[in-house]
Amino acid sequence: MNGNNAISFLAGCLFSAAAILAPVSRASTQDGRGDSKKDPVVSAAPKVGDTEVTYRIGVEDELQISVWHEPELSTLAVVRPDGKITLPLINDIVVTGLTTEELQAMLAQKFKPFVNEPQVTVTVRNIRSRKVYLVGQGGRQGSFPLNGSKTVLELIADAGGPNAFAKTGSIYVLRTVDGKKVKIPFNYKKALAGKSDNIALMPGDVVVIP
Repeated sequence: MNGNNAISFLAGCLFSAAAILAPVSRASTQDGRGDSKKDPVVSAAPKVGDTEVTYRIGVEDELQISVWHEPELSTLAVVRPDGKITLPLINDIVVTGLTTEELQAMLAQKFKPFVNEPQVTVTVRNIRSRKVYLVGQGGRQGSFPLNGSKTVLELIADAGGPNAFAKTGSIYVLRTVDGKKVKIPFNYKKALAGKSDNIALMPGDVVVIP
C-alpha cells in the first residue's frame, strides 16, 4: 500500500467511527442521561403514583381489637392524643407508629399471662390521623383526610379551586423531611396543562396558595 492509499484508508476509518458515535451521543442527550441541568427540588418530590405503602397507626385512629374466644378482652379503641389506647388487663399501651401486624404481635405477648395462646386481630375501623392541609387563597382552607393517594391538583379541586386573587404560579408544598421544613414549588397552570409534574401528597403536607 503506497502513501496516498494509506492516508485515504485512515481517513475512511475515522469518518466511519464518527458516524457510529454521533447517534449514540445524540440519543444520550435526548433520553436525559446526558442532561446535567435537572431541577433537584422537583425531582425529589413524589410524582403521581408515588404513595406510602405501609400504614402506621396515628392519633385519633379507631381500632377494633379482637381476641379469639375472649369477647371480654375484645374492644373498640380510639388512639388518644398521647398515642395510647386502654385495654382490659393490660391498661395503657402506646400504639402510634406501629403497623397493625406489629400491634397484633405486641398484644399477643402482653395477653399471654392471662390467655392461653392468645390470637389477636387488629382492624382499622376509621383513619383520622392521615391529614393534609391547605392554606391561603383557596376556595376552602383547613385539613383534609388522606386515606388513600392524593395529589396537589386533587386537593385544590377538593377545596373548590384557587380563588380570583391566587398566585397560581407560586403555589408550594411545605413538607417535613428529617425534622426540617422543605419547600416544594408547584405551578398550578402548568400542571393542569400537563407541562409540569403533579405532586403526590404525604401525611402532614401543607399546600400554600399565596
